Amino acid sequence: MKAIMKLHGKHGIWMDDAPEPKCGTNDVKIKVTHSSICGTDLHIYKWNKWAENNIATPLIIGHEFCGIVHEVGSSVTHYSPGQRVSGEGHITCGYCRNCRAGQKHLCHRTIGIGIHRDGAFADYIVIPESNVWPIHEEIPSDIASFFDPFGNAVHAGLHYEMIGEDVLITGAGPIGLMATSICNFVGARNVVITDVNEYRLDLAREMGATKAINVRNNSIAEFFPELNMTSGFDVGLEMSGASEALIDIVSNMYHGGKIALLGLIPNTTQINWDSIIFKGLTVKGIYGREMYETWYKMTQMLRSGLNVSKIVTHKLPVNEYEKAFSIVESGECGKVIMVW
Repeated sequence: MKAIMKLHGKHGIWMDDAPEPKCGTNDVKIKVTHSSICGTDLHIYKWNKWAENNIATPLIIGHEFCGIVHEVGSSVTHYSPGQRVSGEGHITCGYCRNCRAGQKHLCHRTIGIGIHRDGAFADYIVIPESNVWPIHEEIPSDIASFFDPFGNAVHAGLHYEMIGEDVLITGAGPIGLMATSICNFVGARNVVITDVNEYRLDLAREMGATKAINVRNNSIAEFFPELNMTSGFDVGLEMSGASEALIDIVSNMYHGGKIALLGLIPNTTQINWDSIIFKGLTVKGIYGREMYETWYKMTQMLRSGLNVSKIVTHKLPVNEYEKAFSIVESGECGKVIMVW
């Protein structure tokens, strides 16, 4: 089968022939039809320090996908060939304390597809039946192909009460952009998003941001009067991974505010701890998706009218994968989808 692989420890990505994966007793083999490029895939493509430390080559990359069930193992009971599905990219052990407590997203033995084992940028992928998620007929395959990062946005966006609240999102990447629509959908009062990329700030405005601020040019607080705010934001969602963004969130929160951290902040980041303590702020780390309550909420919100389709800015045939990765690398995009 054809597969997009990391073959060498250097910048780049390559399409090559790979053996078709075999379907085990409890597995589902999926014929991939659509896949989306993630920031993690870009790290692997660039071969940065994180990739050097975490990726063993050769590896089929990719973990955002949807497709059609091609084959099922002899013990599979809930799926059959022909069904349209996506899949959770974190394979958990099922036996640790968190797994048994219903908190699989906190499993310390998690294996990531496209990171620790071969992934979804291929004609076929095999995953455990428990990781498969059925796609409702009302949901387009384009959207289903990025359920994984959409789930990150839903997990973070629904963690705190949103109704009537003022929300600050730092980082207008695809997850921050989807979070903008989610916060509006669940009833936030103001949804303000910040970035330094004008293309993505324009996209944030299209997706319903009350205010999209380029923090290179303006401070956040100067827009408080326009937003009918006096003291700061109630909820902060950090989705950029930038030190400056976390500092902005902390300094612009109202007393008693709540912050969700999804972006991977550099270890060297320094913040004003006095603000966290004296403002009584709550800071929560967000990882992955709650399995599988987040997936259920994703499906039902889309079926109830949540529209994230504007996040799709580019769609290319898979043989143009190099162009697709260069578009993602440029930052002038939302979600980039490859059709197999």
